[in-house]
Amino acid sequence: MIILKIAFRNIFRQKRRTLLTALTIFGGFTLAAISIGWSEGTYSYTIDMFTRNQMGHIQIHGKGYLDKPTLYNTINNYRQIGETISGLEGLEGWCPRLYSSGLAAVAEKSAGAIIIGIDPALENEATGFDKKVAEGKSFSKDPAHEAILGSGLMDILNADIGDSAVIVSQAADGSIANDIYEIVGIVESGDNLSDRSSFYLHLSDAQELFVLDQRVHEIAIISEELGDVDELVVRIKSAVGESGLSIEPWQEFAKQFYVAMQADKQGAWIMIFIIILIVAVGVLNTVLMTVLERIREYGVLRALGTRPIQIFRLIILETNFIAVGSILVGLVASTIINYLLSIKGISMPDSITYGGVEFTKMYSEVNAISLYIPAITVIVTVSLVSVFPAIKAARTSPSKAMRIH
Repeated sequence: MIILKIAFRNIFRQKRRTLLTALTIFGGFTLAAISIGWSEGTYSYTIDMFTRNQMGHIQIHGKGYLDKPTLYNTINNYRQIGETISGLEGLEGWCPRLYSSGLAAVAEKSAGAIIIGIDPALENEATGFDKKVAEGKSFSKDPAHEAILGSGLMDILNADIGDSAVIVSQAADGSIANDIYEIVGIVESGDNLSDRSSFYLHLSDAQELFVLDQRVHEIAIISEELGDVDELVVRIKSAVGESGLSIEPWQEFAKQFYVAMQADKQGAWIMIFIIILIVAVGVLNTVLMTVLERIREYGVLRALGTRPIQIFRLIILETNFIAVGSILVGLVASTIINYLLSIKGISMPDSITYGGVEFTKMYSEVNAISLYIPAITVIVTVSLVSVFPAIKAARTSPSKAMRIH
């Protein structure tokens, strides 16, 4: 107990020395906390924007559809499923989709196309499809043989709004699927590859074209919060059952994107490790200089009968007291900064496109991981780097130390 009191009092004996050590630890902790919050916030924002605007957080398909997409693997009762899941906690929206491929032609130009049938009202509510229409208009509420093309496909076909586009493909009953549609809009999703092949139809028109009656290939679901996706998957499985259906979160149906995110995320931890290493070197230097300045003091303590282990504990306790105080102040500072950055973000000089989504700002995030990981790391680091100076102080020879002025 006496060593504990001495350690606490020693902190305030040399205020300049204590302040220097505290600032080193505070700066490292705060920088690490902001870096983690920034990293987690950026990834969460990127993932949420990508899934919310493109594929959805959760998708429902027929069993095996993701492994081998086919026109014939459909969901037969999508309206009933939609009505069942609409009231689930955490669900923001859902929309049915139909997919196929075919040949699109405008006048003398033709190109391969991915034909996507969507319900305009549900798609607008879930993913904001109407906001992606750069030119022209979105679909009418009722089917009217209208088509909306990706901007890249429009360029390939040398088409203009108002032109007639012909689709040739194969229907589910084995017949030739072909019809003429008026181009009413141009979509710019941010994904150039997708825009070079996307040919959107009203869901009813697409079902008629491919003789699929009231069937679809996919139900995309939007969660209110990205962190609640796994829980929402469980609720949906419980509500609709899994007979003949595959209900998967975005990590499964967007596996390549998920793997890329995880790899990029691991790279960010290297930078955080470097920050912690800088903190460790700074603390080691400060504590070591402190010990060298106080050799005479430790010599007096040894001469008065203080055991080496008690001096060792004294150094460790002093350093950890300073570390804890610095972390408490850093918790407040980093939380405030991360909160402000999570609201306002930081505008980038040039926008970037990632996963088909354009980003003009990057946001931070206030979460537990950005606080407890730096806190634990700093405490462990400070304790470890204090060991060498503490051993040096414990080995101080009273006779030699007393002669130091």
